[in-house]
Amino acid sequence: MTSLQLWQRYSAHLCVVDSLGISLDISRMQFPDEFLKNMAGPMLEAFAAMAALEAGAVANPDEGRRVGHYWLRAPELAPEAVMTAQIVGALSQVRQFTNDVHSKALRPERAERFEQLLIIGIGGSALGPQFVADALGDASDRLTPHFFDNTDPDGMARVIARLGDRLATTLTLVISKSGGTKETRNGMLVADAAYRAAGLSFAKHAVAVTGDGSELFRTARAAGWLATFPMWDWVGGRTSIFSAVGVLPAALQGVDVDALIDGARTMDIATRTTSVAANPAALLALMWHYAGNGRGAKDMVVLPYKDRLLLFSRYLQQLVMESLGKERDLSGAVVHQGIAVYGNKGATDQHAYVQQLRDGVNNFFLTFVEVLEDQVGPALEVEPRVTSGDYLQGFLLGTREAMHQNARESMTLTLPDVSPRSIGALIALYERAVGLYASLINVNAYHQPGVEAGKKAATVVLDVQRAVLHALDAHADPRTAEQIAFAAGVTDQVETVFKILEHLAANARLVRTAGASPTTALYAQRTVS
Repeated sequence: MTSLQLWQRYSAHLCVVDSLGISLDISRMQFPDEFLKNMAGPMLEAFAAMAALEAGAVANPDEGRRVGHYWLRAPELAPEAVMTAQIVGALSQVRQFTNDVHSKALRPERAERFEQLLIIGIGGSALGPQFVADALGDASDRLTPHFFDNTDPDGMARVIARLGDRLATTLTLVISKSGGTKETRNGMLVADAAYRAAGLSFAKHAVAVTGDGSELFRTARAAGWLATFPMWDWVGGRTSIFSAVGVLPAALQGVDVDALIDGARTMDIATRTTSVAANPAALLALMWHYAGNGRGAKDMVVLPYKDRLLLFSRYLQQLVMESLGKERDLSGAVVHQGIAVYGNKGATDQHAYVQQLRDGVNNFFLTFVEVLEDQVGPALEVEPRVTSGDYLQGFLLGTREAMHQNARESMTLTLPDVSPRSIGALIALYERAVGLYASLINVNAYHQPGVEAGKKAATVVLDVQRAVLHALDAHADPRTAEQIAFAAGVTDQVETVFKILEHLAANARLVRTAGASPTTALYAQRTVS
């Protein structure tokens, strides 16, 4: 294809959202001319399904609930007045609480003001807030955010160590819809212990974001925490950024959450159009379908050329893979759907895996994310009339061209800047694209049975550990993993028993004596002197 033909294809397929200054270029995807026409019917069905979702149809039949994250940025669209009131009321509560913290009307126990923010959550209760915090944070943040986003004790200890004496100025948000999420509960207990070790009251520094009446809700109310904010069953974790899950930490950090919400609302309006050529969410969904043949046959590589968007691909991993990675479709047929997502940032990837992308196995499609504004204020010229930002754009365009020359397909999403409004729009764009694509492939984007299966399996492991420790308590003599499994009554779990024993021994909770081979080591309880 000549450069003129490429330009003509670019001009024909460029989709611009004028109200946001955002554009999507799909011209370097090699779909045939008839593809969009052939997909017109399925897209109309997807638009209808999306309209029904926004109108309040039950979208998650497994749990019998609606999915209402779109109402969070347009409360007037909620199907019931009580929902509208809840959304408006929660946002008002966020604004008032934030004002109280920033004005020092609400103060920590032994300090003049709150200066640090510890967010405890996992999955959607952490990934979205982390992405927003990293993308929009700077040296002028009103509160500096930190995260417990795992149940790794070493990871949490590192955060507590970094806070040090600043724990006295730290406000902690504990985020869990059910209130029973083990990783979040564990983080809460670690934080509680850290405050107590510093001679501080956790309750006087703690806030809950949770479901009404949940275990966490009851804990917060009983202990007299500073506040509780709502999470509703019609908002899924991975689409909860515009609820208190995301807007509360963002507002406390100092982000303009009104602009964040307005960006999402404006993108929602733009992506409701049934004109596919003018709808960037529809075009994304169609390109995913084309690239993977409607089966997820190719991976989605996301390359944002902006340091502030480093966490975007990580955020998208949950949004896309948890929503679309399904064993069965809506009819119950086994389909094993999904799209794998990975990425880092440009131009870092010029020196990492771009080599394989261009010359290795062609099992992916690329999405370049371009940001037009390099920085706020004048830029240093590193060469006459050339800035570092010029180099960054050069690497993006050069990599895009190098990929095209080797028949690697790509799209380019262009943002005017990294601002609250643009980030809100970016999140809303991909939320809508995921919903539309799910309709095209006939899967439920709003449940996650695989995640629940993993949680149940983890519970079984901990039950085995309790049985193992009970068996060790009953017999002081050292024994092998097989012998301990037999004594614990879990002979079908010997490998799990061995892994548990190795972990306990490595953490000085058991005594391990080496055997003739790794799996014949002996284990016993430590004697208490």
